[in-house]
Amino acid sequence: MNIKYSKFAKRLTLLFIKEETHSYDEWLVDSFGSLVLAYNVEDGLAKFNQNYIDLVLIELENNYEEKFKLIEEIRKKRPFIIILILSKDTKYETLIKNIELGTDGYFTHPIDNQEFLTKVNNLEERYQIGEEYENNKENINLLKQYQDIADKSSIISKTDIAGKITYANDNFCRVSGYTKNELLGKNHNIIRHPDTPKEIFKELWDTVKVEKKQWNGIVRNLNKSGESYYVKSMISPILNQEGEVVEYIALRQNISSILSDKKHFLDKIESNILSLLILVHIEEFEMLEKFYNLTTIDKIEKMFGFKLLSYLPQDYKFENVYNLDNGKYALLTDLDHFMKAGVQIDAYLKEFVNNVKQSILDIEGIEYDINISLSYAMGKHMLYEDAKAGLDEVIDKNMIICHSNDFSIRHQKEAKKNLDVIKMVKIALDSYNIISYFQPIINNKTKEIEKYESLVRLVDENGRVLTPYEFLSVSKKGIYYNKITDRVLENSFKMLKAITTKLSINLSTIDIEKEATRDKIYQLLDQYKDDRKRLIFELLEDENIKDFDNIISFIKTVKAQGVSIAIDDFGAGYSNFERLLKFEPDILKIDGSIIKNIVHDEYSRNVVETIVTFAKKQNIQTVAEFVETKEIFDYLKELGVDYSQGYYFGKPEELKLY
Repeated sequence: MNIKYSKFAKRLTLLFIKEETHSYDEWLVDSFGSLVLAYNVEDGLAKFNQNYIDLVLIELENNYEEKFKLIEEIRKKRPFIIILILSKDTKYETLIKNIELGTDGYFTHPIDNQEFLTKVNNLEERYQIGEEYENNKENINLLKQYQDIADKSSIISKTDIAGKITYANDNFCRVSGYTKNELLGKNHNIIRHPDTPKEIFKELWDTVKVEKKQWNGIVRNLNKSGESYYVKSMISPILNQEGEVVEYIALRQNISSILSDKKHFLDKIESNILSLLILVHIEEFEMLEKFYNLTTIDKIEKMFGFKLLSYLPQDYKFENVYNLDNGKYALLTDLDHFMKAGVQIDAYLKEFVNNVKQSILDIEGIEYDINISLSYAMGKHMLYEDAKAGLDEVIDKNMIICHSNDFSIRHQKEAKKNLDVIKMVKIALDSYNIISYFQPIINNKTKEIEKYESLVRLVDENGRVLTPYEFLSVSKKGIYYNKITDRVLENSFKMLKAITTKLSINLSTIDIEKEATRDKIYQLLDQYKDDRKRLIFELLEDENIKDFDNIISFIKTVKAQGVSIAIDDFGAGYSNFERLLKFEPDILKIDGSIIKNIVHDEYSRNVVETIVTFAKKQNIQTVAEFVETKEIFDYLKELGVDYSQGYYFGKPEELKLY
């Protein structure tokens, strides 16, 4: 037999737990990267533990209960490993048990070699997901929860050769709205939606009844109340030893919540060779959701979708609008047709945007002004991904129109880069390579070091010392940012014990708003209570504070223990003086972007002078950052700034004092 081998299978190690009485075909050796044979349950478990197995094939002829327990044991050790069953048994109870155990495939003797390899090849994506999460143990518990939810949502039924339902599980009843008594003995036509094309069912029955193969697809059904729902279906014929169909097993997943117009237009993309896709977004839709109730929002979405085609210029008309929810719509057309119309795409879309802007949406006597932004992509492969990435950028950067071909590739590269950074941070945390550098702060009158600022650094696997710019912003999006803060706090408090000057530590509102970080700070303040009066917390001036009262409470708590409060980067942001005074700071650190221009820019000098005057009236000390030359220092001293920090006096460095 001429077997078409799979490159994917060639990468795998197959554990075949077979019956002692049966031989095995040599094609398995040729098909897989490595073949491990076992002849009973004990031998199979031992070899599973001794080798890294990618796929398990279990021959099910004898000792059913022992092998079912073996499957459960393997699943406990490797929840996402692929398990396939080979058996002559086509009893309904056996098949249901395998479904309950979560096996990935069921083959009957005599095995069809090519069908088996095709099934393995189709499991590649399933294998990759399993590998990814097995390598990331932190997500195992989360994924188990997902798996439990998926198992509970499975819709299972059995049908005899006449098409009559002989079994329906509880989920089938719940989703369809029928009781088991109402379903048993009935044809599946009882839940068939009239809009489902007849060709779907012809293809289904040709596959499972004539070709005797598994059918996979999406079907629209109708429940007892007359409401439609979509299911992703896997329907398999069950054959006897003579190869005759004796019944059918159907396993379905309810996907109604995620299947809307988006599914139809994605199918349409796949059916076209080259397409033009335009994604449209109602601007500030999130604000509409906050301002209006759900009923009004639904009416706005439907009405705008209904009228959208009328806003398009007359040069070219799209046939359909696809509602993607959340204020987003898609327009799709054959690219060749659009190009033959001689339409200039950018001018066409600008007119479209302007038509919407000049229109009024009238809903039940209330008028709504709607503005849109959009992205477009042309081609076939990754078309939706490109347009979606472009629309994200349009929204993020307040653009109107974006041509977004290849944007998905760029986003994938950025995502890969971010993952590499997160991995680097994790390795640095595990190896205690999140360290602190310390930069001196000089008293402008005495030129003596009176303080140090603690600055975080990361040492990578190659020994390079990286600044926060290279890892901190990405870390804030993951789970490691607070661990970095904890490490910086630990490093800084140890240094505080070793020096006699004051020490300044940076804290963001993200840090303070996290209860675990506040508790960590309070614990360290108690541990180092003899030195905490030399401690300064620098707070970044941030207009995105979620809980202002929480920040004020923290400041009062630490100040009561002798800690000073500094406002970092003052003058660069919105500088809300009224809000600032509620923090009752002891120190203002003037932003370096102002300081570095002070020699040649009169505006910068005026800003610094204003800050110094304000600070002195409030009895607040001032520190200038980015003091890099004597000339800058002289200006600052003349203006009355109290302290200076910058390369003129010293770079950040690792102090080996602890």
